[in-house]
Amino acid sequence: MKKIRAAVIGATGYTGRDTIEILLSHRFAEVTYLTASSDDSVPASSMHPRLTGRCGLDIEPLNFDKLADTADAALCCLPHKVSMGFVPQMLEKGLKVVDFSADYRIKDVEVYQEHYAPHTDKDNIARAVYGLPELYRSELKGADLAANPGCFPTGSILGIAPLLNSQVIDPSDICVSAVSGATGAGKKPSPGLHFPNHNENIRPYKIGSHRHMPEIEQICAAVAGDEVNVLFQPHIGSFDRGIISSIYTRPVKDLSQAELEDLFKDFYECEPFVQVLDSPPEVKNVANTNYCHIYPAAVKGRIAVFTAIDNLVKGASGQAVQNMNIMFGIDEKEGLL
Repeated sequence: MKKIRAAVIGATGYTGRDTIEILLSHRFAEVTYLTASSDDSVPASSMHPRLTGRCGLDIEPLNFDKLADTADAALCCLPHKVSMGFVPQMLEKGLKVVDFSADYRIKDVEVYQEHYAPHTDKDNIARAVYGLPELYRSELKGADLAANPGCFPTGSILGIAPLLNSQVIDPSDICVSAVSGATGAGKKPSPGLHFPNHNENIRPYKIGSHRHMPEIEQICAAVAGDEVNVLFQPHIGSFDRGIISSIYTRPVKDLSQAELEDLFKDFYECEPFVQVLDSPPEVKNVANTNYCHIYPAAVKGRIAVFTAIDNLVKGASGQAVQNMNIMFGIDEKEGLL
């Protein structure tokens, strides 16, 4: 089959690097164009030394004509508020786009604008499919714009969805406490990520106001068919990559541990990248993979669910390639561990 020509837009960051690496091992795709916001071209291997001897492309300023000539798919690793300035032109050029930002995830424009910025491409919000394959696989097939989920929402929603789908919990009483590695904050230096401040440390942030909370609530409400209230509290820990999410819910019916495990195993029975465990997950066991590990527990009258993902893979680049595969009608596991 003809290989998918893939461009990585915003190739200098962590997600750009991981996307390139995944595509280099993909049998049915090839990296044909790398871009960044700089005015100058630089070898990809000088920006990401891990690519030395593996990728001979330069990272160039974005040129839409060259993009259209060299690529079939654009994996857009641009920041929130920036991406929507570029995606419309990519779509006009006939590319399939997987957008890593939040710009097309939230369907309610007012909610988006409350947490991010004025939206300049409202017409394409309805066009975008939320890129969580476990819930939206059929919609992703043939789509031309996928809104790649946030890393925290991915781990949270995968842990909550089976319970809401089975209507066994109170949708108004869900609490998620999650810890992310430092790469979740991106590549730009900041005082909080300065080594003496970050090393051997963990801290909560954005108390009750994190902008991933409305994203989690939107998708959970779609699963539940009703309003959902989620208290989401993120933390940042002193490890490089991964997210561990602890989810606490109030059941509306009695479930034994065995029944709870069966519920999750049935829900994810055919999912290639979700594994239901018989013990709590750990971030080291999913690092550099596209897997989500889940462990549900019936404890003290509550249902607790624990999930682990790699924030840069299942939480970003890996899931984006999974979405791209589905959009182009090939095995969604291709190129992914």
